[in-house]
Amino acid sequence: MILIYIAASLLISGILFFNKVTIVRKILVLLFLLMQIIFTAYEFTHKGLTEFNFFKADALAILMLITLTIISIPALLHSYDYIYKEQDNRRARSIYYVAMIMLIMALSAAYLSSHIAVTWIFVELTTLSASALIFHRRNAGSIEATWKYIFVCSISLVFVFIGILFLSLALGDTNQETLHYETLIELAPNLNQFWLRLSFIFIFTGFTAKLGLVPMYTAGIDAKDKAPTPAAALFSSVLMNVGFVGVFRFYEIISHNPLHQWANHVIMISAFLSIFIATVYMLKVKNIKRMLAYSSIEHMGVIMLGLAAGGIGYYAAILHIILHSFAKSALFFQIGHIYKTYKTKNTYYIGNYFKYNISGAIFMLIAFICVTGMPPSGLFISEFYIFKALFQANYLYLLIPLLILLTFIFWALGRNFLKILFTPPVDFDESCIEKVNSYETLSQYILMGLVIYLGLNPPVFFNDLIQEAIKNLI
Repeated sequence: MILIYIAASLLISGILFFNKVTIVRKILVLLFLLMQIIFTAYEFTHKGLTEFNFFKADALAILMLITLTIISIPALLHSYDYIYKEQDNRRARSIYYVAMIMLIMALSAAYLSSHIAVTWIFVELTTLSASALIFHRRNAGSIEATWKYIFVCSISLVFVFIGILFLSLALGDTNQETLHYETLIELAPNLNQFWLRLSFIFIFTGFTAKLGLVPMYTAGIDAKDKAPTPAAALFSSVLMNVGFVGVFRFYEIISHNPLHQWANHVIMISAFLSIFIATVYMLKVKNIKRMLAYSSIEHMGVIMLGLAAGGIGYYAAILHIILHSFAKSALFFQIGHIYKTYKTKNTYYIGNYFKYNISGAIFMLIAFICVTGMPPSGLFISEFYIFKALFQANYLYLLIPLLILLTFIFWALGRNFLKILFTPPVDFDESCIEKVNSYETLSQYILMGLVIYLGLNPPVFFNDLIQEAIKNLI
């Protein structure tokens, strides 16, 4: 099924690239969405199936794939037809949709990959497709952001490649077959610690570009700001998830080696520094898309702290990254409506949103509650579990400053969100306002509803998948 899916995605992308008929483009996009749903359903119903020796539908892959598919539907449907009613440029739209489909396909394959080198290949493909999306508007800012993203991600993936080479050295004289994750986990206790240590440093550092952690976090900030908002919604959620999957699968290996505790310390240093940097920038940033980009960095830092803390933190990390994906993508979709209304991303010129889009304003109020981890948000549950894991693991020296930093972030988000909702905008001309239909906010309410529902009343199959995903760590 995976090869059929990849081949069909490439075929649809090729037709889209050369197509000049608007209705054909829409049909092809809908056809891809239907195929994505069918593919996800197939992998879910064939859990544990290994395909072509390089892809396996394990619990983590299925969770990430379902999350990707749910978010991809509004991302593609919102892309141009009612968020961006710009002057029709058929060539640019075709390239945009090709890049979106290639990104979704590459993410799907990367999640399902059971071989570290295959994961690296598809993660590289996400860099190429994401770059085309960042470059979409073809202005000075998008060009700069594109080159920055390509440069940082290319360097980071070189680090991952070097880490894979070091991992091969850690294996000794065993054959290439051992680069499968399952085999590496079995061999982990006997891996050479010197080469494994180097391998972890390079692979972890490389994947931080996608995951959004120190030191390679800079690539994603400009990318989320300059890319079209539906694409930025994918960047802030499912694209960051592929970085988590890359780190998580290698973490499963090193957790069976005496270097486990050392790796936890490396992750904690990176995660805490990421939260600190996010806090500093969120206190002063005025660009709402960049503010949400730094918020994503903060959430990724919290997730990785949960992973390193262990215990209930393993479960909480998986739960948090899924809920964050739904919440942050929904927020970026709504930012598209805000930009449509005010024609700016600067919070100084945005205000009284209740007056111009009441359904969107109510959503922003709910989103603020959910993203900051207040009840009834599911993120409250996952963050509570992460804090509990840190407390039980005797990381009070980390937990206390973490809570202080999160308090500053809460204040920064509250100040900006409440200004958008209630404070009158500066120099805003109401005569040329573009109205937003209420139905356009429906997808955001559904996604945020999932954030609440999956946290407070998760289905049995959902809990079982998370428990199975972390079984190699317990």
